[in-house]
Amino acid sequence: MNYYRWLLRRFSPYVGAEVLEIGAGTGTFSRLLLTLPQVKRLIAIEPSDNNFPQLSRRLANQERATTVKGYLEGSAPPQSVDSLIAVNVLEHIERDDDILRQAWEIARQDATLLLFVPAVPAIFGSLDTAFEHFRRYTKESLRNSVETAGWSIERLGYMNIPGILPWFVSGRVLRRTSISGAEARLYDSLVVPVTAAIEDRVSMPIGQSLLAIARKNVT
Repeated sequence: MNYYRWLLRRFSPYVGAEVLEIGAGTGTFSRLLLTLPQVKRLIAIEPSDNNFPQLSRRLANQERATTVKGYLEGSAPPQSVDSLIAVNVLEHIERDDDILRQAWEIARQDATLLLFVPAVPAIFGSLDTAFEHFRRYTKESLRNSVETAGWSIERLGYMNIPGILPWFVSGRVLRRTSISGAEARLYDSLVVPVTAAIEDRVSMPIGQSLLAIARKNVT
């Protein structure tokens, strides 16, 4: 949860009142989004048969939240959303340009697009394949995808530089196909707090992930 709280701190200044989360999974980040006082309504979309029941249960008592089983297209009326959020989602979509254009259509004027994606193609390995990733991004490739869809990038930066080495060793050297819950919790409790404290103050030249903030500006 330290990792998600860190990401929420990075996102929170750009989150509006009407929020749509793309690929909400089991609702872990959804529940954190609902702690932000500016969020008046959250639409959490999840297509997976495995994840959606748990998402629905976790948000069942949240009056401001609506869960939708399906995909982004047709999930909300055009120009109806203040912020669209996708955390570790874009890499799972073969045609990421399609979903970015769909997001642009749903977004209101001056709405924000908040993205978090895996970075550094050189460490793409067996873990990425097992997690059904089509790609890992560079700053240039993510910027190109986002701006081609009509969005204007406001912020683009790396996060989690220590994560590069263990991901490379696990996926390229050991050829592993999973990360245990114990390993993830250990990294979250020991490494993430220190990393966040440093990276919140110093911009990193590289990192395991990329965070992008974009805005819909119509002239």
